[in-house]
Amino acid sequence: MPEYLKKRFGGQRIQIYMSVLSLILYIFTKISTDIFSGALFIQVSLGWNLYLSTVILLAVTAVYTIAGGLTAVMYTDVLQTVIMVLGASVLAFIGFEKVGWFEGLKEKYSTVVPSVIVPNTTCHLPRTDAFHMLRDPVTGDIPWPGLIFGLSVLATWCWCTDQVIVQRSLSAKNLSHAKGGSVLAGYLKMLSMFFIVMPGMISRALYPDEVGCVDPKVCETVCGAKVGCSNIAYPKLVMGLMPVGLRGLMIAVMMAALMSSLTSIFNSSSTLFAIDIWQRLRKKATEQELMIVGRVFVLILIVISILWIPIIQMSNSGQLFDYIQSITSFLAPPITALFILAIFCKRINEPGAFWGLMFGLVVGGIRMIMEFSYKVPSCGEEDPRPSVLKDVHYLYFALILCVLTGIAIILISLCTPPIPEEKVSGSPVQTFQAPLRHRVQEDALICTALSRFLLRSQGL
Repeated sequence: MPEYLKKRFGGQRIQIYMSVLSLILYIFTKISTDIFSGALFIQVSLGWNLYLSTVILLAVTAVYTIAGGLTAVMYTDVLQTVIMVLGASVLAFIGFEKVGWFEGLKEKYSTVVPSVIVPNTTCHLPRTDAFHMLRDPVTGDIPWPGLIFGLSVLATWCWCTDQVIVQRSLSAKNLSHAKGGSVLAGYLKMLSMFFIVMPGMISRALYPDEVGCVDPKVCETVCGAKVGCSNIAYPKLVMGLMPVGLRGLMIAVMMAALMSSLTSIFNSSSTLFAIDIWQRLRKKATEQELMIVGRVFVLILIVISILWIPIIQMSNSGQLFDYIQSITSFLAPPITALFILAIFCKRINEPGAFWGLMFGLVVGGIRMIMEFSYKVPSCGEEDPRPSVLKDVHYLYFALILCVLTGIAIILISLCTPPIPEEKVSGSPVQTFQAPLRHRVQEDALICTALSRFLLRSQGL
Protein backbone atom coordinates (compact mmCIF):
# COMPACT_ATOMS: atom_id res chain seq x y z
CA MET A 1 0.00 0.00 0.00
CA PRO A 2 2.83 2.49 0.64
CA GLU A 3 4.19 1.54 -2.78
CA TYR A 4 0.88 2.53 -4.38
CA LEU A 5 1.11 5.99 -2.80
CA LYS A 6 4.63 6.39 -4.16
CA LYS A 7 3.42 5.58 -7.69
CA ARG A 8 0.42 7.85 -7.30
CA PHE A 9 2.20 10.91 -5.90
CA GLY A 10 5.91 10.40 -6.55
CA GLY A 11 8.64 11.07 -4.01
CA GLN A 12 9.49 8.87 -1.05
CA ARG A 13 8.40 10.68 2.09
CA ILE A 14 4.73 9.58 1.91
CA GLN A 15 5.73 5.97 1.37
CA ILE A 16 8.16 5.99 4.30
CA TYR A 17 5.71 7.81 6.57
CA MET A 18 2.93 5.33 5.74
CA SER A 19 5.20 2.39 6.52
CA VAL A 20 6.29 3.86 9.86
CA LEU A 21 2.72 4.79 10.85
CA SER A 22 1.46 1.32 9.93
CA LEU A 23 4.12 -0.24 12.14
CA ILE A 24 3.13 2.06 15.03
CA LEU A 25 -0.52 1.08 14.59
CA TYR A 26 0.46 -2.60 14.57
CA ILE A 27 2.27 -2.21 17.91
CA PHE A 28 -0.51 -0.27 19.67
CA THR A 29 -3.64 -1.86 18.19
CA LYS A 30 -2.74 -5.32 16.92
CA ILE A 31 0.34 -7.05 18.31
CA SER A 32 0.09 -5.86 21.93
CA THR A 33 -3.67 -6.50 22.16
CA ASP A 34 -3.39 -9.94 20.55
CA ILE A 35 -0.56 -10.91 22.86
CA PHE A 36 -2.44 -9.62 25.91
CA SER A 37 -5.74 -11.31 25.04
CA GLY A 38 -4.03 -14.62 24.23
CA ALA A 39 -2.00 -14.57 27.44
CA LEU A 40 -5.13 -13.61 29.41
CA PHE A 41 -7.00 -16.59 27.96
CA ILE A 42 -4.17 -18.96 28.92
CA GLN A 43 -4.02 -17.41 32.39
CA VAL A 44 -7.77 -17.88 33.00
CA SER A 45 -7.87 -21.34 31.42
CA LEU A 46 -4.72 -22.88 32.88
CA GLY A 47 -3.92 -20.61 35.82
CA TRP A 48 -0.47 -19.70 34.50
CA ASN A 49 1.29 -16.39 35.05
CA LEU A 50 0.31 -13.71 32.49
CA TYR A 51 3.85 -13.08 31.26
CA LEU A 52 4.77 -16.79 31.17
CA SER A 53 1.66 -17.31 29.03
CA THR A 54 2.82 -14.46 26.79
CA VAL A 55 6.22 -16.05 26.21
CA ILE A 56 4.71 -19.45 25.37
CA LEU A 57 2.16 -17.93 22.97
CA LEU A 58 4.83 -15.94 21.16
CA ALA A 59 7.28 -18.82 20.97
CA VAL A 60 4.79 -21.12 19.24
CA THR A 61 3.64 -18.37 16.87
CA ALA A 62 7.13 -17.18 15.96
CA VAL A 63 8.40 -20.66 15.09
CA TYR A 64 6.12 -21.29 12.14
CA THR A 65 5.85 -17.64 11.06
CA ILE A 66 9.59 -17.09 10.79
CA ALA A 67 10.24 -20.55 9.37
CA GLY A 68 7.40 -20.71 6.85
CA GLY A 69 6.67 -17.14 5.74
CA LEU A 70 3.40 -16.09 4.10
CA THR A 71 2.65 -19.56 2.70
CA ALA A 72 2.71 -21.17 6.14
CA VAL A 73 0.64 -18.31 7.55
CA MET A 74 -2.09 -18.71 4.94
CA TYR A 75 -2.35 -22.50 5.16
CA THR A 76 -2.56 -22.40 8.97
CA ASP A 77 -5.14 -19.59 8.72
CA VAL A 78 -7.44 -21.76 6.62
CA LEU A 79 -7.18 -24.69 9.03
CA GLN A 80 -7.62 -22.48 12.08
CA THR A 81 -10.70 -20.78 10.61
CA VAL A 82 -12.48 -24.13 10.36
CA ILE A 83 -11.56 -24.96 13.98
CA MET A 84 -12.66 -21.51 15.16
CA VAL A 85 -16.10 -21.65 13.52
CA LEU A 86 -16.81 -25.16 14.83
CA GLY A 87 -15.62 -24.43 18.37
CA ALA A 88 -17.40 -21.09 18.62
CA SER A 89 -20.63 -22.69 17.33
CA VAL A 90 -20.53 -25.34 20.06
CA LEU A 91 -19.88 -22.78 22.82
CA ALA A 92 -22.64 -20.46 21.57
CA PHE A 93 -25.14 -23.36 21.49
CA ILE A 94 -24.28 -24.50 25.03
CA GLY A 95 -24.35 -20.92 26.33
CA PHE A 96 -27.75 -20.08 24.85
CA GLU A 97 -29.17 -23.36 26.17
CA LYS A 98 -27.84 -22.55 29.65
CA VAL A 99 -29.58 -19.14 29.86
CA GLY A 100 -32.83 -20.14 28.15
CA TRP A 101 -32.03 -18.98 24.62
CA PHE A 102 -32.53 -15.36 23.56
CA GLU A 103 -35.51 -14.50 25.78
CA GLY A 104 -33.76 -15.99 28.79
CA LEU A 105 -30.60 -14.01 27.99
CA LYS A 106 -32.58 -10.74 27.86
CA GLU A 107 -34.13 -11.45 31.25
CA LYS A 108 -30.96 -12.64 33.02
CA TYR A 109 -28.65 -9.98 31.56
CA SER A 110 -30.99 -7.20 32.68
CA THR A 111 -31.57 -8.46 36.23
CA VAL A 112 -28.41 -10.21 37.44
CA VAL A 113 -25.95 -7.89 39.26
CA PRO A 114 -22.71 -8.55 41.20
CA SER A 115 -22.99 -9.22 44.92
CA VAL A 116 -20.44 -6.51 45.76
CA ILE A 117 -21.42 -3.07 44.49
CA VAL A 118 -20.21 0.49 45.02
CA PRO A 119 -22.80 2.31 47.18
CA ASN A 120 -24.73 5.22 45.70
CA THR A 121 -23.76 4.31 42.11
CA THR A 122 -25.39 2.56 39.15
CA CYS A 123 -22.21 0.97 37.75
CA HIS A 124 -23.45 -2.52 38.62
CA LEU A 125 -26.61 -2.11 36.54
CA PRO A 126 -26.43 -3.15 32.86
CA ARG A 127 -27.22 -0.51 30.26
CA THR A 128 -30.90 -0.20 29.40
CA ASP A 129 -29.98 -0.12 25.69
CA ALA A 130 -27.82 -3.26 25.88
CA PHE A 131 -29.93 -5.06 23.25
CA HIS A 132 -30.13 -2.08 20.89
CA MET A 133 -27.60 -1.70 18.07
CA LEU A 134 -28.52 1.93 17.33
CA ARG A 135 -27.95 3.82 20.59
CA ASP A 136 -28.49 7.41 21.67
CA PRO A 137 -26.18 9.84 19.80
CA VAL A 138 -25.26 11.66 23.05
CA THR A 139 -25.50 9.20 25.96
CA GLY A 140 -24.85 5.94 24.12
CA ASP A 141 -21.58 4.11 24.78
CA ILE A 142 -21.40 3.49 21.01
CA PRO A 143 -23.65 6.25 19.54
CA TRP A 144 -25.40 5.32 16.31
CA PRO A 145 -23.90 8.13 14.13
CA GLY A 146 -20.45 7.05 15.28
CA LEU A 147 -21.28 3.41 14.64
CA ILE A 148 -22.47 4.05 11.07
CA PHE A 149 -20.17 6.84 9.93
CA GLY A 150 -17.20 6.93 12.32
CA LEU A 151 -16.69 3.17 12.35
CA SER A 152 -16.94 3.18 8.54
CA VAL A 153 -13.86 5.42 8.46
CA LEU A 154 -11.93 2.93 10.58
CA ALA A 155 -13.28 -0.04 8.61
CA THR A 156 -12.15 1.53 5.33
CA TRP A 157 -8.64 1.86 6.72
CA CYS A 158 -8.61 -1.70 8.06
CA TRP A 159 -10.20 -3.64 5.22
CA CYS A 160 -9.16 -1.54 2.22
CA THR A 161 -5.78 0.07 2.96
CA ASP A 162 -4.13 -1.94 5.76
CA GLN A 163 -1.16 -3.97 4.54
CA VAL A 164 -2.10 -6.96 6.75
CA ILE A 165 -5.43 -7.38 4.95
CA VAL A 166 -4.46 -6.20 1.46
CA GLN A 167 -1.45 -8.55 1.37
CA ARG A 168 -3.90 -11.46 1.42
CA SER A 169 -5.70 -10.22 -1.67
CA LEU A 170 -2.44 -9.45 -3.47
CA SER A 171 -1.27 -13.02 -2.89
CA ALA A 172 -4.40 -14.53 -4.48
CA LYS A 173 -4.03 -16.69 -7.57
CA ASN A 174 -6.17 -14.33 -9.65
CA LEU A 175 -8.76 -11.55 -9.32
CA SER A 176 -11.67 -14.00 -8.98
CA HIS A 177 -9.99 -15.73 -6.04
CA ALA A 178 -9.33 -12.36 -4.37
CA LYS A 179 -12.98 -11.34 -4.76
CA GLY A 180 -14.22 -14.72 -3.54
CA GLY A 181 -12.01 -14.56 -0.45
CA SER A 182 -13.30 -11.07 0.38
CA VAL A 183 -16.93 -12.16 0.03
CA LEU A 184 -16.35 -15.24 2.23
CA ALA A 185 -14.63 -13.09 4.87
CA GLY A 186 -17.62 -10.74 4.83
CA TYR A 187 -20.04 -13.58 5.55
CA LEU A 188 -17.82 -14.93 8.34
CA LYS A 189 -17.67 -11.44 9.87
CA MET A 190 -21.45 -11.50 10.27
CA LEU A 191 -21.12 -14.41 12.70
CA SER A 192 -19.38 -12.21 15.28
CA MET A 193 -22.70 -11.15 16.81
CA PHE A 194 -23.57 -14.77 17.70
CA PHE A 195 -20.05 -16.11 18.32
CA ILE A 196 -18.52 -13.22 20.29
CA VAL A 197 -20.95 -10.48 21.39
CA MET A 198 -23.82 -12.59 22.73
CA PRO A 199 -21.58 -15.21 24.41
CA GLY A 200 -19.93 -12.28 26.21
CA MET A 201 -23.37 -11.16 27.44
CA ILE A 202 -24.15 -14.73 28.48
CA SER A 203 -20.91 -14.81 30.47
CA ARG A 204 -21.84 -11.64 32.36
CA ALA A 205 -25.31 -13.05 33.10
CA LEU A 206 -23.86 -16.31 34.45
CA TYR A 207 -20.81 -14.91 36.26
CA PRO A 208 -21.72 -11.39 37.44
CA ASP A 209 -19.27 -11.38 40.35
CA GLU A 210 -16.27 -11.98 38.08
CA VAL A 211 -17.14 -10.65 34.61
CA GLY A 212 -19.46 -7.90 35.87
CA CYS A 213 -17.45 -6.78 38.90
CA VAL A 214 -17.48 -3.03 39.64
CA ASP A 215 -15.62 -2.66 42.93
CA PRO A 216 -11.96 -1.84 42.08
CA LYS A 217 -10.58 -4.12 44.82
CA VAL A 218 -12.70 -7.05 43.70
CA CYS A 219 -11.79 -6.51 40.03
CA GLU A 220 -8.09 -6.36 40.83
CA THR A 221 -8.39 -9.67 42.68
CA VAL A 222 -10.31 -11.32 39.84
CA CYS A 223 -8.32 -10.18 36.78
CA GLY A 224 -5.58 -7.80 37.94
CA ALA A 225 -7.26 -4.65 36.58
CA LYS A 226 -9.13 -2.15 38.76
CA VAL A 227 -11.18 -0.73 35.87
CA GLY A 228 -13.11 -3.93 35.09
CA CYS A 229 -12.90 -7.58 34.08
CA SER A 230 -15.03 -7.78 30.94
CA ASN A 231 -11.96 -9.02 29.02
CA ILE A 232 -12.18 -12.41 30.77
CA ALA A 233 -15.80 -12.98 29.69
CA TYR A 234 -15.05 -15.45 26.90
CA PRO A 235 -12.43 -17.63 28.65
CA LYS A 236 -14.60 -17.65 31.79
CA LEU A 237 -17.50 -18.98 29.71
CA VAL A 238 -15.28 -21.66 28.17
CA MET A 239 -14.01 -22.88 31.53
CA GLY A 240 -17.43 -22.74 33.15
CA LEU A 241 -19.62 -24.37 30.49
CA MET A 242 -17.58 -26.58 28.21
CA PRO A 243 -17.09 -30.27 29.07
CA VAL A 244 -13.51 -31.30 29.79
CA GLY A 245 -12.86 -32.68 26.30
CA LEU A 246 -14.33 -29.67 24.54
CA ARG A 247 -12.40 -27.26 26.75
CA GLY A 248 -9.23 -28.37 25.03
CA LEU A 249 -10.89 -27.72 21.66
CA MET A 250 -11.88 -24.19 22.71
CA ILE A 251 -8.42 -23.41 24.05
CA ALA A 252 -7.12 -24.56 20.66
CA VAL A 253 -9.75 -22.36 18.97
CA MET A 254 -8.72 -19.23 20.87
CA MET A 255 -5.03 -19.89 20.40
CA ALA A 256 -5.66 -20.51 16.70
CA ALA A 257 -7.52 -17.19 16.36
CA LEU A 258 -4.83 -15.20 18.13
CA MET A 259 -1.89 -16.90 16.46
CA SER A 260 -3.58 -16.48 13.08
CA SER A 261 -3.83 -12.74 13.69
CA LEU A 262 -0.29 -12.48 15.06
CA THR A 263 1.27 -14.35 12.17
CA SER A 264 -0.43 -12.06 9.66
CA ILE A 265 0.84 -8.97 11.46
CA PHE A 266 4.37 -10.34 11.87
CA ASN A 267 4.60 -11.17 8.18
CA SER A 268 3.29 -7.80 7.00
CA SER A 269 5.42 -5.87 9.51
CA SER A 270 8.61 -7.54 8.39
CA THR A 271 7.70 -6.82 4.76
CA LEU A 272 7.04 -3.13 5.40
CA PHE A 273 10.22 -2.60 7.39
CA ALA A 274 12.53 -4.58 5.11
CA ILE A 275 11.26 -3.21 1.78
CA ASP A 276 10.20 0.36 2.60
CA ILE A 277 12.72 1.32 5.28
CA TRP A 278 15.76 -0.97 5.40
CA GLN A 279 16.15 -1.22 1.64
CA ARG A 280 16.31 2.59 1.46
CA LEU A 281 19.06 2.68 4.06
CA ARG A 282 20.99 -0.11 2.31
CA LYS A 283 20.19 0.05 -1.39
CA LYS A 284 22.45 -2.92 -2.19
CA ALA A 285 20.97 -5.24 0.44
CA THR A 286 20.59 -8.83 -0.73
CA GLU A 287 17.37 -10.82 -0.43
CA GLN A 288 18.91 -12.91 2.34
CA GLU A 289 19.83 -9.78 4.28
CA LEU A 290 16.30 -8.39 3.91
CA MET A 291 14.86 -11.67 5.15
CA ILE A 292 17.11 -11.70 8.24
CA VAL A 293 16.43 -8.03 8.98
CA GLY A 294 12.68 -8.62 8.71
CA ARG A 295 12.83 -11.48 11.23
CA VAL A 296 14.95 -9.52 13.69
CA PHE A 297 12.57 -6.58 13.40
CA VAL A 298 9.65 -8.87 14.34
CA LEU A 299 11.47 -9.72 17.59
CA ILE A 300 11.91 -5.99 18.34
CA LEU A 301 8.19 -5.40 17.72
CA ILE A 302 7.34 -8.19 20.14
CA VAL A 303 9.48 -6.73 22.92
CA ILE A 304 7.92 -3.27 22.52
CA SER A 305 4.42 -4.76 22.45
CA ILE A 306 4.98 -6.76 25.64
CA LEU A 307 6.17 -3.62 27.44
CA TRP A 308 2.92 -1.90 26.35
CA ILE A 309 0.64 -4.58 27.87
CA PRO A 310 0.34 -3.00 31.38
CA ILE A 311 -1.00 0.20 29.78
CA ILE A 312 -3.63 -1.77 27.84
CA GLN A 313 -4.69 -3.50 31.05
CA MET A 314 -5.66 -0.21 32.71
CA SER A 315 -7.13 1.69 29.76
CA ASN A 316 -10.68 2.28 28.48
CA SER A 317 -12.52 0.68 31.40
CA GLY A 318 -10.66 -2.56 30.79
CA GLN A 319 -12.41 -3.21 27.47
CA LEU A 320 -10.11 -4.29 24.65
CA PHE A 321 -12.60 -3.37 21.94
CA ASP A 322 -12.80 0.25 23.10
CA TYR A 323 -9.02 0.46 23.44
CA ILE A 324 -8.39 -0.84 19.90
CA GLN A 325 -11.03 1.34 18.26
CA SER A 326 -10.03 4.49 20.16
CA ILE A 327 -6.33 4.23 19.24
CA THR A 328 -7.30 3.52 15.64
CA SER A 329 -9.59 6.57 15.70
CA PHE A 330 -6.63 8.80 16.55
CA LEU A 331 -4.22 7.55 13.87
CA ALA A 332 -6.07 5.88 10.99
CA PRO A 333 -8.64 8.46 9.68
CA PRO A 334 -6.01 10.56 7.82
CA ILE A 335 -4.98 7.43 5.91
CA THR A 336 -8.61 6.76 4.93
CA ALA A 337 -9.03 10.34 3.71
CA LEU A 338 -5.81 10.18 1.69
CA PHE A 339 -6.60 6.92 -0.10
CA ILE A 340 -10.14 7.97 -0.98
CA LEU A 341 -8.93 11.28 -2.44
CA ALA A 342 -5.94 9.63 -4.15
CA ILE A 343 -8.22 7.22 -5.98
CA PHE A 344 -11.08 9.52 -6.94
CA CYS A 345 -9.46 12.96 -7.32
CA LYS A 346 -6.59 13.50 -9.79
CA ARG A 347 -5.96 17.06 -8.59
CA ILE A 348 -4.51 15.84 -5.27
CA ASN A 349 -0.73 16.20 -5.36
CA GLU A 350 2.25 15.15 -3.24
CA PRO A 351 2.54 18.30 -1.04
CA GLY A 352 -1.19 18.20 -0.30
CA ALA A 353 -1.08 14.51 0.56
CA PHE A 354 2.02 14.75 2.78
CA TRP A 355 1.14 17.89 4.71
CA GLY A 356 -2.45 16.76 5.05
CA LEU A 357 -1.16 13.58 6.67
CA MET A 358 1.06 15.64 8.97
CA PHE A 359 -1.91 17.78 9.98
CA GLY A 360 -3.98 14.68 10.74
CA LEU A 361 -1.11 13.13 12.70
CA VAL A 362 -0.71 16.22 14.91
CA VAL A 363 -4.44 16.49 15.67
CA GLY A 364 -4.82 12.76 16.28
CA GLY A 365 -1.59 12.64 18.30
CA ILE A 366 -2.79 15.39 20.63
CA ARG A 367 -6.01 13.49 21.32
CA MET A 368 -4.09 10.24 21.91
CA ILE A 369 -1.67 11.89 24.34
CA MET A 370 -4.60 13.36 26.24
CA GLU A 371 -6.26 9.95 26.32
CA PHE A 372 -3.28 8.38 28.07
CA SER A 373 -2.60 11.41 30.27
CA TYR A 374 -5.97 11.21 32.03
CA LYS A 375 -6.93 8.08 33.92
CA VAL A 376 -10.35 6.56 33.23
CA PRO A 377 -12.30 6.90 36.51
CA SER A 378 -13.35 3.76 38.36
CA CYS A 379 -16.90 3.20 39.53
CA GLY A 380 -17.97 5.95 41.94
CA GLU A 381 -15.11 8.31 41.08
CA GLU A 382 -15.67 11.75 39.61
CA ASP A 383 -14.57 12.14 35.99
CA PRO A 384 -11.84 14.83 35.93
CA ARG A 385 -11.13 14.58 32.21
CA PRO A 386 -11.67 17.60 29.91
CA SER A 387 -14.86 17.69 27.86
CA VAL A 388 -13.02 16.91 24.60
CA LEU A 389 -12.32 13.46 26.06
CA LYS A 390 -15.50 12.61 27.96
CA ASP A 391 -18.01 14.36 25.66
CA VAL A 392 -16.55 13.76 22.16
CA HIS A 393 -16.76 10.03 21.53
CA TYR A 394 -13.75 8.51 19.79
CA LEU A 395 -15.93 7.44 16.83
CA TYR A 396 -17.11 11.03 16.41
CA PHE A 397 -13.50 12.14 16.61
CA ALA A 398 -12.57 9.64 13.85
CA LEU A 399 -15.19 11.14 11.52
CA ILE A 400 -14.16 14.72 12.36
CA LEU A 401 -10.46 13.94 11.87
CA CYS A 402 -11.12 12.26 8.51
CA VAL A 403 -13.08 15.27 7.24
CA LEU A 404 -10.52 17.80 8.52
CA THR A 405 -7.65 15.88 6.95
CA GLY A 406 -9.51 15.65 3.64
CA ILE A 407 -10.12 19.42 3.66
CA ALA A 408 -6.44 20.08 4.45
CA ILE A 409 -5.30 17.78 1.62
CA ILE A 410 -7.61 19.47 -0.89
CA LEU A 411 -6.73 23.04 0.12
CA ILE A 412 -2.97 22.46 0.08
CA SER A 413 -3.23 20.64 -3.26
CA LEU A 414 -5.20 23.51 -4.79
CA CYS A 415 -2.59 26.00 -3.55
CA THR A 416 0.31 24.05 -5.12
CA PRO A 417 1.01 23.02 -8.74
CA PRO A 418 -0.87 19.93 -9.97
CA ILE A 419 0.85 16.71 -10.95
CA PRO A 420 1.56 16.72 -14.74
CA GLU A 421 -1.08 14.86 -16.72
CA GLU A 422 1.40 12.32 -18.07
CA LYS A 423 2.45 11.41 -14.52
CA VAL A 424 -1.05 10.37 -13.49
CA SER A 425 -1.91 8.50 -16.70
CA GLY A 426 -3.02 5.04 -15.68
CA SER A 427 -3.99 6.27 -12.22
CA PRO A 428 -6.94 4.58 -10.49
CA VAL A 429 -9.18 7.48 -11.51
CA GLN A 430 -8.53 6.80 -15.18
CA THR A 431 -8.46 3.06 -14.60
CA PHE A 432 -12.03 3.26 -13.26
CA GLN A 433 -13.21 5.65 -15.93
CA ALA A 434 -11.65 3.92 -18.95
CA PRO A 435 -13.65 0.65 -18.75
CA LEU A 436 -16.79 2.71 -18.31
CA ARG A 437 -16.07 4.71 -21.48
CA HIS A 438 -15.28 1.53 -23.41
CA ARG A 439 -18.45 -0.14 -22.14
CA VAL A 440 -20.57 2.85 -23.19
CA GLN A 441 -18.95 2.83 -26.66
CA GLU A 442 -19.52 -0.92 -27.00
CA ASP A 443 -23.15 -0.58 -25.92
CA ALA A 444 -23.65 2.25 -28.44
CA LEU A 445 -22.22 0.12 -31.28
CA ILE A 446 -24.40 -2.84 -30.30
CA CYS A 447 -27.51 -0.66 -30.14
CA THR A 448 -26.69 0.87 -33.55
CA ALA A 449 -26.18 -2.54 -35.15
CA LEU A 450 -29.37 -3.90 -33.58
CA SER A 451 -31.35 -0.89 -34.74
CA ARG A 452 -30.07 -1.35 -38.34
CA PHE A 453 -31.00 -5.04 -38.23
CA LEU A 454 -34.53 -4.29 -37.04
CA LEU A 455 -35.01 -1.54 -39.62
CA ARG A 456 -33.81 -3.82 -42.44
CA SER A 457 -36.09 -6.65 -41.25
CA GLN A 458 -39.02 -4.24 -41.55
CA GLY A 459 -37.95 -3.17 -45.03
CA LEU A 460 -37.09 0.36 -43.96
